Amino acid sequence: MGCSPILISLSILSCSALILAGDFRKDIDIVWGSDKAKILENGQAITLSLDKASGSGFESKAQFLFGKVSMELKLVTGNSAGTVTSYYLASKGTMWDEIDFEFLGNLSGDPYTVHTNVITQGKGDREQQFRLWFDPTVDFHTYSILWNPKTIVFYVDGTPIREFKKMNTKNVAYPEKQAMRVHSSLWNGDDWATRGGLVKIDWSKAPFTAYYRNFEVQDCDWSAPGSNASCGGGGPNSWLNEGIDENSRKRLKWVQSNFIIYNYCNDAKRFRLGLPTECVVMN
Repeated sequence: MGCSPILISLSILSCSALILAGDFRKDIDIVWGSDKAKILENGQAITLSLDKASGSGFESKAQFLFGKVSMELKLVTGNSAGTVTSYYLASKGTMWDEIDFEFLGNLSGDPYTVHTNVITQGKGDREQQFRLWFDPTVDFHTYSILWNPKTIVFYVDGTPIREFKKMNTKNVAYPEKQAMRVHSSLWNGDDWATRGGLVKIDWSKAPFTAYYRNFEVQDCDWSAPGSNASCGGGGPNSWLNEGIDENSRKRLKWVQSNFIIYNYCNDAKRFRLGLPTECVVMN
């Protein structure tokens, strides 16, 4: 099988290491708020906007089982309190799988909150939240999700901020059977996003706009429900075999030591009957 010319459906059998720049005109559908989403720069960039009437969002045309997704984002500037810019992988149905980046806006001068979660068969409750070591509204930064048969890793500018390993032998659910699409949206989350919903959106500052560019996906070839993903090949440097090496582990520890502000694995009040299994195993 040769390499497909379409970014989202790259075949790992023969081009596992290939990365192509995505074309938003070809690779995504604007699924809501179409009047508030604008594709720019010959398909290399897109903006999403939110006003009092509606937000906006898009999803990839194709879906895949395992992959590495990267996108450059520049978040809503100024007083973004109550806004949520989401960027995630998700399957369909009531027992869906999902891997989330959500960027929670805040009052001018306050830092953004980066909210992450892993949902398997409709069950989540695996939130970790972070501050960033830079202002994500000033310039573009790269946010990546690695999802392979061994691990899930969230990256910011190549630095891992969170790892969720496959631990099926410990009866920890792992998303590995449902294909997912890439999704992104900008929406009103002021009932929960900023200080638990205490700070509401200041609509006088609308419209709010988030910017996206340089969409890249490496993935396993997947065609239909019930089919198997083709992930043969994949050399030692492929995303399919990627994990956190010693140097990356040091960066991960640096982030987890200095920038994490909530970790479900430390929330004994929430899990009164005992912490989730993966928390106990990882500790």
